[in-house]
Amino acid sequence: MHVLRHLPRIITALALMTGMPAHAQSWPSQPIRIIVPFPPGGTTDQVARLLQPHLQQAFGVSVVVDNRGGASGAIGAGIAAKSPPDGYTFLLVFDTHGVNPSLIPKMPFDTLRDLSPIMLLGKSPMVITAHPSFQYKTFAEVLRLAKAKPGEVTFGTIGSGSLAHLAMALISGHTKTAMTHIPYKGGGPLIISAIGGHVPVAIASLALFSPHIQSGKLKAIGITSPKRHPQLPNVATVAEQAMPGFDAEAWWGLLAPVNTPAPILTRMHAEVSKALRIPALQQHFDQQALTIVASPPDEFGKFLASEVERWSRVVRDNQIKAGE
Repeated sequence: MHVLRHLPRIITALALMTGMPAHAQSWPSQPIRIIVPFPPGGTTDQVARLLQPHLQQAFGVSVVVDNRGGASGAIGAGIAAKSPPDGYTFLLVFDTHGVNPSLIPKMPFDTLRDLSPIMLLGKSPMVITAHPSFQYKTFAEVLRLAKAKPGEVTFGTIGSGSLAHLAMALISGHTKTAMTHIPYKGGGPLIISAIGGHVPVAIASLALFSPHIQSGKLKAIGITSPKRHPQLPNVATVAEQAMPGFDAEAWWGLLAPVNTPAPILTRMHAEVSKALRIPALQQHFDQQALTIVASPPDEFGKFLASEVERWSRVVRDNQIKAGE
């Protein structure tokens, strides 16, 4: 009984000796939340839900996907940044995470300082699509129409300030064309509108659009990778059709509130890495044209910093404002 009475102190002492917080040793002991800063149905949500059952099995607790859409992912990211760094909140972001710092004024958190990078999960080229009923067959044709009739061509993206939005702004500036941007609140709403023919042109990750291209509900007219993609060998790149050297790929990453104990971050990285090696999950990602990266935390941190710098120049040079 004497020993049991002092057991908590003993555990704390051992934790201090090993440099590991006491609560990190017993982690996890309650449900884990993964914030997805977009509505259900988009690729970020899909990636989280693919990982969810494997993480539940690995940790032995419930893993809850918490969709907090709005402001191109900044609202959900802000919630994560302000959450306790106790290992029970994580954030699964899309490429907009690297754009928002330069686009959204006075964000209540710092993208690079208030969140700890865990892993760059994967990448996917973006694809420009059109509804089968529309006359566009190539992206070059769209640009010719946009040049002849400024503002008449409309295109949809997952939101203002998304990587797709900035990519189109970059292309428009280079080709001296004017197109009208229609932002949606995530991939799910964009798909519904694109398949329904409510927006003539749409651009998003190939991972998001791939099933609908394969089914014939959408037709691919351009792709943003440097080279043609094996899944769409007959679809010319933007570099071929309009802007030599053009390259813009969508990406997904996992982060946690800053000061989350390092052992917890290490464990989460290890378990996600294991999940990404599961053949069935790899096959699913491959079918969606999502290339698994599974980078170490430091590499993801450097990548994120480079994305913030790269797209800040595009925002500044094109005078893009939030809500456009």
